[in-house]
Amino acid sequence: MANKLAITLKRSMIGRPEKHRVTLRTLGLKKREQTVIQNDSPAIRGMINQVKHLVEVKEVQE
Repeated sequence: MANKLAITLKRSMIGRPEKHRVTLRTLGLKKREQTVIQNDSPAIRGMINQVKHLVEVKEVQE
């Protein structure tokens, strides 16, 4: 399993349910095409699973 995850927002938050927008903000994503690095944990994986249609995830070894 990777140590970190690179999460990129690929689709806009406009018109999305409030639950999805809150999840994206919690992950640290504010703008389209923005990438954040998060630790790989079950909580982060659960958030990604909620908005998997809006984000792209890559594993980063550190």
